[in-house]
Amino acid sequence: MKTYDLSSDSLRELNQALHDADITASEREWRVANPNGAHNIACGLNDAISVDIDGHAGYYCAGMNQKANVTVHGNVGVGVAENMMSGMVHVKGDASQSAGATAHGGLLVIDGNASARCGISMKGVDIVVKGNIGPMSAFMGQSGCLVVCGDAGEALGDSIYEAHIYVKGSVTSLGADCIEKEMRQEHLDEVSDLLKRAGVETDPAAFKRYGSARQLYNFKVDNASAY
Repeated sequence: MKTYDLSSDSLRELNQALHDADITASEREWRVANPNGAHNIACGLNDAISVDIDGHAGYYCAGMNQKANVTVHGNVGVGVAENMMSGMVHVKGDASQSAGATAHGGLLVIDGNASARCGISMKGVDIVVKGNIGPMSAFMGQSGCLVVCGDAGEALGDSIYEAHIYVKGSVTSLGADCIEKEMRQEHLDEVSDLLKRAGVETDPAAFKRYGSARQLYNFKVDNASAY
């Protein structure tokens, strides 16, 4: 296992090494010691390597990830897995706001809670939060799934398109054009698969589904106050 200690090694050196195909061809497992909340750790990875971050990470950890498996053994700051394309990002602690923002694919798992705007403008990513999520989560969610094992804050799914939201706990309020929908077998199967991939053992039937009422796709003057 290749180890970088950010108490003595520079973050620039780490990220440069993670992007060097000649190095990652032989070094498939990486460990980042003493991250101490540094920003932009392991961003833009485009190889199927494994990176373990032993501690808390700052802003935009594992942003733009492709193929890599990144595990954070602590909390993360704003924008973890932002614009992720593929691979997996696993946060063993809590996540600040905008987790998985604009992400196109892959799986983001958060063992703790996620703050405001979790999954904002999600475009195909799957997100599983084992705790609670904050307000305005899945705002303008276009596709992908957001599974919440705890409670959801205000304005869930505001202005949502076709993302699927599943919440086991309570929802403080739904955002514009977001409604509760029928939980059919296909949705039970979808939740079951995501829970299994995230390592969560709970009954998919305990979740409720939320999605778009499809009233804001096109401008209608009668709905002007909702825009």
